[in-house]
Amino acid sequence: MTATVAPIEATLGRVRQTYASEKSFPPVARAYTQVSQVAKEMGLLRRAPLFYAAVAGAILVGFGGAITGFILLGDSWFQLLIAGALGILFTQVAFLAHEAAHRQILASGPANDRLSRIIGPGLVGMSYSWWNSKHSRHHANPNRVGKDPDIEIDTISFVEDDAAKARGLVRFITQHQGWFFFPLLTLEGLNLHFLSIKHLVTTRGPLPGRWMELSLILLRLAVVIVPVFLFLPLGMAFAFIGVQLAVFGVYMGASFAPNHKGMPIIAPDARIDFFTKQVRTSRNVRGGWWATALMGGLNYQVEHHLFPSMARPYLSRARDIVRDACETLDVPYTETSLLRSYGIVISYLNRVGLAARDPFDCPTRGQLRGI
Repeated sequence: MTATVAPIEATLGRVRQTYASEKSFPPVARAYTQVSQVAKEMGLLRRAPLFYAAVAGAILVGFGGAITGFILLGDSWFQLLIAGALGILFTQVAFLAHEAAHRQILASGPANDRLSRIIGPGLVGMSYSWWNSKHSRHHANPNRVGKDPDIEIDTISFVEDDAAKARGLVRFITQHQGWFFFPLLTLEGLNLHFLSIKHLVTTRGPLPGRWMELSLILLRLAVVIVPVFLFLPLGMAFAFIGVQLAVFGVYMGASFAPNHKGMPIIAPDARIDFFTKQVRTSRNVRGGWWATALMGGLNYQVEHHLFPSMARPYLSRARDIVRDACETLDVPYTETSLLRSYGIVISYLNRVGLAARDPFDCPTRGQLRGI
């Protein structure tokens, strides 16, 4: 037993003894309190500024290499490789903005908020206020119909009742949406930028940081777009921007899609405790350190939903605690490979899409109801 694992086992042992000493098995609703105590005792709720400084340094080196390559390549179609690299780098920055919004990086909450408000709009081109509002509602009610914005219809239908309402071209897409899902992600980067600007421009009433975010987004667009059109031929410049946006959209979508798509859908009026709700609607992706680096820690989705402010390097250790608690409490814990998760997402979306073919004879109608 390694020095790292031993404290975990010792703490879990105390939790199991607590369970065993109860006259009756404790309700699942108490599980989160127990698991949180273990995580706190293990020191897994502390910040990790040095880790994130190293990640930010690596990303800066990547940007430096991409800019150098852009300058050296000049008028060459190999520039599309630089465009793809930028799409990857911007996604990695988006992971950092996501983690700062969850207050995982810096010591204080306001400092994390300021960091996310700067790097989100200024480097990624996404509104902090739009993302934070949307993502907070998702975390509070993952996969709950009517409350989770991530399963609201947006060309793709995630609930069969929405699929049944599709008409025209959208109906055709919905009927085969599992196969269209990843190709459509090539447009997701453009969509994220559009929704961010739309939110900042059209939201009525006070919106903290509105003008700062708009200014940063516009400045970022100028810094990214102007040099491309100045130094590359017109057709190549459009191709460069298209590839960058496509890679960004696919990478973002491919990182977030495995987390909840294809997991149980919760009915609007269902009553379910926090621990069960977060665990049963989330899916982890196996792979260890490489999956963590590739997906910005989103591969530990179960733990991220239970502990949204937990820094990326501690999620793997929290996994051991949560898995043990789920086994003890008989709560299903889902974990699969990255490729298998994509297969599940495609299959799930195609099943939901059947409702667009005949809403009165949909084999998924009874399967996707609440838990």
